[in-house]
Amino acid sequence: MHFEDFEVGQTFRTGAARLDEPAIIAFAERYDWQPFHTDADAARASPFGGLIASGFQTLLTAFGLTLKAGLWDGTGLGSPGIDSLRWLAPVRPGDTLSVTIEVIATRASRSRPNLGVVTLGNTITRADGEAVMSYELLVMVARRSPDATMVESADTRTDTGHGG
Repeated sequence: MHFEDFEVGQTFRTGAARLDEPAIIAFAERYDWQPFHTDADAARASPFGGLIASGFQTLLTAFGLTLKAGLWDGTGLGSPGIDSLRWLAPVRPGDTLSVTIEVIATRASRSRPNLGVVTLGNTITRADGEAVMSYELLVMVARRSPDATMVESADTRTDTGHGG
């Protein structure tokens, strides 16, 4: 999709990914070695009462699912960042995650007429529908035509200064 194809209020749903215990432990042993991520016995004694995935693994799993959805294949030009990241509930071994994506805002770049910034609200849920994480992803997306007439959303966010 090009920048012009994104409309505030549009929603998309990704495929799903299952996190199993070996994957949770392997990720945590490399990147987030807190005992409730790496050791099932220690995790049982933790406030979580059992092994949980690192929030960063959850974030990367969600981002991978979003990329696989292909919304900006061939038109994505990077990202100035993520806002409002929240871990809402623990992700446990065997949980299957998917992402609901809503277009929150669009803004044509004033400094780079070849792109616009799309703000996507992401809600990550387990198969039972419980939300486990949310965040807003800003994506720079190529415009179909730099001279295209744009109707900007009502969003009043300011330019991030990151080429947007």
